[in-house]
Amino acid sequence: MSGEVVKATDKKYNLHSWSAQGSLNPLVIEKSEGIYFWDSNGKKYYDMSAQLVNMNLGHQHKKIVEAIKAQADKMCYMGPGFAVDVRSELARKIIEEVAPPNMGKVFFTLAGAEANENAIKIAKMFTGRHKIFSRYRSYHGATYGSANLTGEPRRFPSEPGIPGFVKFFDPYIYREPVIKFASEEEASAYYLAKLEEQIIYEGRDKVAAIFLESVTGSNGVIIPPKGYLKGVRELCTKYGILMVCDEVMAGWGRTGEWFAFMNWGIEPDIITFAKGITCGYAPLGGVIISKKIAEHFDKNVLYCGLTYSAHPLGCAAGIAAIDVYKQEKIFDHVKEMGKVMAKRLAALRAAHDTVGECRSIGLFGMVEFVKNSKTDEPLVAYGQDPQGVMKQIMGKLAENGFWTYTHENMVAVSPPLIITEAELNQAFDILDKVAGWVDATFGEK
Repeated sequence: MSGEVVKATDKKYNLHSWSAQGSLNPLVIEKSEGIYFWDSNGKKYYDMSAQLVNMNLGHQHKKIVEAIKAQADKMCYMGPGFAVDVRSELARKIIEEVAPPNMGKVFFTLAGAEANENAIKIAKMFTGRHKIFSRYRSYHGATYGSANLTGEPRRFPSEPGIPGFVKFFDPYIYREPVIKFASEEEASAYYLAKLEEQIIYEGRDKVAAIFLESVTGSNGVIIPPKGYLKGVRELCTKYGILMVCDEVMAGWGRTGEWFAFMNWGIEPDIITFAKGITCGYAPLGGVIISKKIAEHFDKNVLYCGLTYSAHPLGCAAGIAAIDVYKQEKIFDHVKEMGKVMAKRLAALRAAHDTVGECRSIGLFGMVEFVKNSKTDEPLVAYGQDPQGVMKQIMGKLAENGFWTYTHENMVAVSPPLIITEAELNQAFDILDKVAGWVDATFGEK
């Protein structure tokens, strides 16, 4: 099939997510390898968002591909009620080799949305409470429960929502409209005090769980200030609330640790994950629960179930991915490349009037585009872009071979974790060039 036939057939029969279908012009992709992919015209792209921040080990890693092939030859599927070698081994590896010592068991799902969906139910069943806290600048998935958990505008089609979901504000210091904090610790103290106040007003004994992305993902790579995660942990302990860390995007080495919360030395009660566990090679997600919660379900029914829970092909891919993370010392590499990326982001900010704050931790980064560096007003208003400004920026980046995604006034920079220093610098040269075009086209003096 030619590229044009593939595109025409796609547009006729497929529904694409988060898009008005009539205006779509999808690229036809024919090949991918490492940090690159190629379209049907032979054009090469740097995959600077690791697709959907899930292809942590890049495209077509042979060890993961071979593991899936071997499992397919042996057994493609077995229902979740049976014990299967890869299912058992992946759960063991996660609990014994990856998760913090307070964790006890894993419930496998197919993706991050389902992981959060089931974590909501587990938190309610365990605590007997019904309220769930989450943040405004968050994305936890598009299924009905995870959409209500989500704080940003993608939750709106699921409203009126489910009773009991309560939103609170992120420690988004760069966009704090009133207070200019003297330190990260001062900011943490303020946001934690407001969170505790909200817990009290909502009912100390009504709140089952506080969900938060350990590092806010698509909504800005907002890195928690010093003391913030520790403070949330203390509030949860104080009021008998479960702390749930959504590690779907930030986990599996993206920040240089197995899970992002490990950068701050805390232990949540529940961890949700997906994406980097298989790096997109097969669908898999999961909920890791503490030993205390696991003991509760020894005597109480776990009302969670999925036909494809712990799918053998996904489990085989997960085992291989964990082994690759270790054997190839990926996290050490992420920490080194993270330093390179942080320097390039700082240089980008200094060189361009339309580049606002650039945030990164490991290879998890975001660039904010602004109208000018004097006011740092966002280039497009929150939830609004009637002129398609960000779409034009994405088009210019793609034209130059730099592929990523945009959200609000921001551009993601989260490449596969295997990227080399040379490749990172080459990609940033493109981003720097396009930022110059943004200055000339959209900047306000």
